[in-house]
Amino acid sequence: MALLKAPSKHPKTTTLQVRLEDEVRHNLDRYAEFIDANASYVVSEALKLLFRKDEDFKRWLGQHTNSHDQKQIQGDALTKTA
Repeated sequence: MALLKAPSKHPKTTTLQVRLEDEVRHNLDRYAEFIDANASYVVSEALKLLFRKDEDFKRWLGQHTNSHDQKQIQGDALTKTA
């Protein structure tokens, strides 16, 4: 049984260029074929799974989210008031 399910809708996306080991890329393509999806979907869902399962990351994120969000808000405000 697949850990990831094929996409049911198309959420808003952004572009990210990454370099992968050949074997990882091959298995990524094969897994995408296995669940009838594309490689981008597999990467996105695998990262979401990682973020949900990594307890240390969730703790760290809880400690750092507010300061990062505040910087982002301040940065956005500066660029929008020009």
